[in-house]
Amino acid sequence: MPSSETAPAKVNLFLHVVGRRPDGYHLLDSLAVFPHVGDVLHADPAEELSLALAGPFGGALVAEADNLVLRAARALAAAAGIAPRARLVLEKNLPVASGIGGGSADAAAALRLLGRLWDVAVPDADLHAIALGLGADVPVCLASRAARMGGVGEALAEAPALPGFGMVLVNPGVAVATPAVFRARSGPFSAPAALPAGWADAAALARDLAALSNDLEPPAVALQPVIGTVLDALRAAPGCLLARMSGSGATCFGLFADPPAAEAAASLLRRPGWWCWGGAC
Repeated sequence: MPSSETAPAKVNLFLHVVGRRPDGYHLLDSLAVFPHVGDVLHADPAEELSLALAGPFGGALVAEADNLVLRAARALAAAAGIAPRARLVLEKNLPVASGIGGGSADAAAALRLLGRLWDVAVPDADLHAIALGLGADVPVCLASRAARMGGVGEALAEAPALPGFGMVLVNPGVAVATPAVFRARSGPFSAPAALPAGWADAAALARDLAALSNDLEPPAVALQPVIGTVLDALRAAPGCLLARMSGSGATCFGLFADPPAAEAAASLLRRPGWWCWGGAC
């Protein structure tokens, strides 16, 4: 029987650019969460490694010569000393190049799923190294649970205690290249955020997050002004406690008191060309 693994979206509740390494990579401080929406990766045994694409956004990846899922499969097999053999189907439900870690989440799901399929046990440190070799966001996506991200994204720490809350995600149908957003960023670096041990409710969470920022939001809006239109629409939605862009964009999120409020807001925000989701986080 084929097995499957969900690849949840990764949302940055804030993202401070705190410095830059000598090699040019930026140092970040962020709080990542994983709402209940994502891609799904399916696998069954086969004589060779293959990947088929499905789902509403699968077509956007057809031109990719070497999908991150395949790279993850080959890297895991090499670490385990086995041949990479599996028939994979990626159900692509998340927009591509959208700032919510879709490709990274897919790669992390492949490492989890194929580890079970092939019955291989790679030490955690080695698995983390494999994940980082695939991309800076892949390590946090391995566990797919809320985490504080530092370094280039690979330095992970426990997140503050989070309350239950609702979230709306909106992508206006434009792709934003992360390198272009970083190049467009100007001004001084931000300080790391001072976070409490936890929050009692969604309103308290939103109040503290409002004092922080996504430092990549202004340059992304300058490159794609429609992101500003999305943020305005989210802020005007009934019950929205906070609206912000995730990652390097173009997906934006809204925080709501509970999942039903988020679902109701998402239904009001839908328009042609926009991808909208609302639910639990």
